[in-house]
Amino acid sequence: MNNPQPQPSTADSDDRRIYGTARGIAVKILTRVERSDAYLDKLLGTELSQSDLSDADKRLLNELTTGVLRWRGRLDWVLTGFYHGEFSKCLSIVKNAMRVALYQIMFLERIPHSAAVNESVEIVKRLKGEKSAAIVNGVLRSVIRKLNAITWPDRSGDPSYYLAAVQSHPQWLVRRWIEEFGIAETGHLLEASNQRPRLTLRVNLLRTTREAVEQQLAADGIKTSRSPWLPSILNVDGGFNVTTNGAFQQGLFTVQDEGATMAIHLAAPSPGIRVIDLCAAPGGKSTAMAELMQGQGEVVALDKYEPKLRLIDEAAQRLGLAEVIHTAVGDASTVTLPPADLVVVDAPCSGLGTLSKKPDIKWKREPDDIPQLAALQRAILANAAKLVKPDGVLLYSTCTIERRENQEVVEAFLADHPEFRLEPASEWLPKGMVTPEGFMQTLPHRHGLDGMFAARLRRVG
Repeated sequence: MNNPQPQPSTADSDDRRIYGTARGIAVKILTRVERSDAYLDKLLGTELSQSDLSDADKRLLNELTTGVLRWRGRLDWVLTGFYHGEFSKCLSIVKNAMRVALYQIMFLERIPHSAAVNESVEIVKRLKGEKSAAIVNGVLRSVIRKLNAITWPDRSGDPSYYLAAVQSHPQWLVRRWIEEFGIAETGHLLEASNQRPRLTLRVNLLRTTREAVEQQLAADGIKTSRSPWLPSILNVDGGFNVTTNGAFQQGLFTVQDEGATMAIHLAAPSPGIRVIDLCAAPGGKSTAMAELMQGQGEVVALDKYEPKLRLIDEAAQRLGLAEVIHTAVGDASTVTLPPADLVVVDAPCSGLGTLSKKPDIKWKREPDDIPQLAALQRAILANAAKLVKPDGVLLYSTCTIERRENQEVVEAFLADHPEFRLEPASEWLPKGMVTPEGFMQTLPHRHGLDGMFAARLRRVG
């Protein structure tokens, strides 16, 4: 007798009925991002791996979630102007249904306005009833009728208010950047942060050449261009499924932003040395160092959370670096280890240099986060100093452009640790990405890279 198969629960069936489409799943993900501490990349990755959506719908899901978060400020400005009442007090599920529809209306030319509106209205109807659905329908159709007559804040009044709405960034952040860069350059920085990110590949030069990877990817129909900065970097024109690609599975390349690779070139690890990577997960910098070391020496890759170490082990195995990279659990601010020739601190930071890739960060961060992160960064650096051999090097890096997390952290460290001195980054990197003080700093609008900071510190005493 055959055993009966378990039947899906009513709740599961309802969930699939409401959220079973790309637009429905987008609303669900965006609501979770807004109402919890969950980040888009994890939620989206889970849905893409577990859903039975077609490839086209998976691409639409990615476009809707990242697009809405990238342009949420601009979308909310428009919706606030058409909503009767306080749009900010809407239920999150209703707000995100309207955002998903409006994003399609304003940014996706190939999708008919009626399709964008109807599905969002249907989602709200199933979740919140006819009354809420009617409000959503009315607001969206009013926007469509007056789409070419939308008014924006007066730029001559408060530039930060204007830029926050039009360029979709929180106003507190726009104000900080205006103080740092001025109004005109902040506008360019915001525009660059809103660009769709490009995919960057770091070729494993221990196993192959850049030319060979170019040819193999071209045979797969993948177009690439060479980096003007580093001989190991290829930029992809468009996107592709990296994990199923043969060259990736063979360990011929890995995905890493060029700015992060640049920081490792500033560290300049040489063959045979011992390295400690204090905040190593997911392993991009550890594997980059092992490659520059020609597979000779040792990289001790630490992370505070053991599950993350599996990512490093898997990357090391795939790239043929498992004999060089050894993982261990450790808290970067307190761990004790035998001193190393090179200690790398890729510090936890606000991530404000990576907004093109992670647009949800700008809505997650608050002004108070930055001094709190700076205190943690100083604590990690102070502990890292104990792990550096005499005449060894300490590299400090972040993926933010916030001076308080970058220059000020290093300056405070040097004031407290006279046994270290800053070595000018211009000795290892192009001068165009080196500050007058000698720090590495890449900026999205100047270099076309993530906003990365790094400082090379030599122990001289």
